[in-house]
Amino acid sequence: MPDNSEQHQQRMARKKTVVDAAIAKAGRDQGVMLVLTGNGKGKSSSAFGMVARTLGYGLKAGVAQFIKSRRDTGEEKFLGMQPSVQWRVLGDGFTWNTQNRDADTATAQRAWAVAQGFLGDASLHLVVLDELTYLLKYGYLDAQQVCADLAARPPMQHVVITGRAAPQYLLDLADTVSEIQDLKHAFRDGVCAQPGIDL
Repeated sequence: MPDNSEQHQQRMARKKTVVDAAIAKAGRDQGVMLVLTGNGKGKSSSAFGMVARTLGYGLKAGVAQFIKSRRDTGEEKFLGMQPSVQWRVLGDGFTWNTQNRDADTATAQRAWAVAQGFLGDASLHLVVLDELTYLLKYGYLDAQQVCADLAARPPMQHVVITGRAAPQYLLDLADTVSEIQDLKHAFRDGVCAQPGIDL
C-alpha cells in the first residue's frame, strides 16, 4: 500500500539528510577512472554519453577505439566531427575476424602509443579507452605498462575504460566500476544491428 502524504514527506526528509551528508563528505576534487564492464549492451554508449557531457562543459575529450575498425558508426559521425574531440579508430576488427595474434599484437601496441599521447595530454578532460579490456585479456599489451600510464596521467584527467571481462587489477585501480548485465538482447532473437541503437 502506498505511503500517505505525511509518511512520504517524513521518509523523503530522512533520505535528504542522508544524501546531503554524503554530498558534504565528498569534497575531494580529482580525475576519476571508470571501468564499464560486463556482458550487457551499453558500455561504449555510456562512455560516449560522457564525451557529450564533457563537450557540454566546453571541455576536450580523446577517444581511442581499440577493436572496432569501422568508421561509419553514429557516435563517430557526430562526436568525431566535433572540434573538441580527438577520435581515433585504431583496431583491425574483432579478433575472430582477424585471426592473427602477431598482427593483432602489433596493432594493439600502435594503438596504445596513441592512448599514451592522450593520457599525457593535460588539455584532455576525458579519455575514453574503448574496448581496452580485450587487449589486456589476450595479452596484446603489457599490463604493468598500461597501469603505470593510467596512474601517471594528469591529476584532473578522467578516464573511461570499456569492455567485457575487465581484469581485477583494472577494477582495483578504478574509482568507479559498473558491471552491465545482459538480461535480453534483440540480436539473439534475430534482429540485426540498428542504426542509432547499435551502430
